[in-house]
Order: sequence, then structure tokens, then C-alpha cells
Amino acid sequence: MATNPRRPERRQEPLSRERIISAAVELLDTVGEGGLTFRALAKHLATGPGAIYWHVTGRTELLGAAIDSVVATTIAAVDDADATPQEAIRALALGVFDAMDAHPWVGTQLTHAPSHSPMLRVFERIGRQIQALRVPEAAQFTAASALMSYILGVAGQNAANTRTLRPDTDRTEFLDSVATAWKELDPDEYAFTRNVAGQLREHDDREEFLAGIDLILTGIIALQRPTG
Repeated sequence: MATNPRRPERRQEPLSRERIISAAVELLDTVGEGGLTFRALAKHLATGPGAIYWHVTGRTELLGAAIDSVVATTIAAVDDADATPQEAIRALALGVFDAMDAHPWVGTQLTHAPSHSPMLRVFERIGRQIQALRVPEAAQFTAASALMSYILGVAGQNAANTRTLRPDTDRTEFLDSVATAWKELDPDEYAFTRNVAGQLREHDDREEFLAGIDLILTGIIALQRPTG
């Protein structure tokens, strides 16, 4: 009696902590923080919630690991041993800006992060570049903190703005409507705002962000210790 040939078993990629975190980032990007549950993650990974708990103890640890993964990837992408301190800071700042733009949930979660935040990696690298710029030791913390505050503040606000706009919103039309509204403000109370309305209409978020970094760097470089 003929027998059917045995079908080879489908080999599945083994479940690992790295695979779980990668899947969590994908879910956060598509459904946001509210949609990240162990049930949804288990379905995304085609496994059971119990298998995930073997690698991750809970949602808080999972969110922290997801942020750490994004930050680590960002840092690795911009590391350049040959860059000047200014170039390294600009590249790192823009990397964080782009990462938070691509993963808007990161900014929200950083405000709830513990003291050992993944962003300490960014702070450490900025601090080393501040030292390389020969900034006096007494001013190094202030200089690094100013850069961090600007990076997180502007990048976070940009990500928040992106989340509030509808996906089908045309950026040019949106900025044009806001600029038009600024132009119609009271000329005595909002003289400056009316004057720069045209620049709002034409500005590029990334270029404006880097221009702000350069302004801060100009002030930091003025603090350099004299050589010789």
C-alpha cells in the first residue's frame, strides 16, 4: 500500500528577545503605545503570550527595551571616528530628530523613562564631544544639557505635531493656512509673529533644527579654553 511522502515541517525562526523587541517596535510604529499589548504582540509573532514572558517580564521592560533599540540603532548609524566634535554633535542630533520623527512614540515614552534612560547614551556622546571642544569643566554640564534639552524638545515637538495631523494632511497647505492666520493677527500685539509668517510658510523642519544646533554650538565654542 502506497504511503504519502512525509511533509517536511515548517521551520520557524526561534523566538528571541531581539526578535520580540523588533516586533514591539513595529507594533508601536503602526498602532502606537495603546496598541502594544502582549496579546497583540503574541499574535504578531504567531506565538503565545507565555513565550514572550520568558524573555520580557512586562510591558514597562518591553517599552524600555524598544526605546533602547531605537536609540542604539541611531547612535550606531551616525558614529564616525573621523568627524570633528561639531560634525559629530550635528550628526547625532539629526539622527535623534529623524528617529523620533520615524518613531513618534519614543518622545512620549522618554518622559516616563527612569533615571537610567536610554538617552543617557546620547548625553554621554554629546558630553565627550563637549570635552573635545575644550570647554571648561565647570561649563561642560550646562553645555551638554543645553544641547540635550534642545534636541529632545524640538524633536519631540516635531514628532507630536506629526501625530496630531491627519495622515492625508498636505504639509505645504497646512503651513500656508497657519502663516495666513499669523498675517491676520493684531499688528500691535503680534508685530514679530506677523513679520516672520512668510518664513514659517517656507521653512524646512530639519534645516531649522540644525540651524538651532549651530546657534548653540556657536555659544559653546566661545567657551573654549585657550590653547598653548
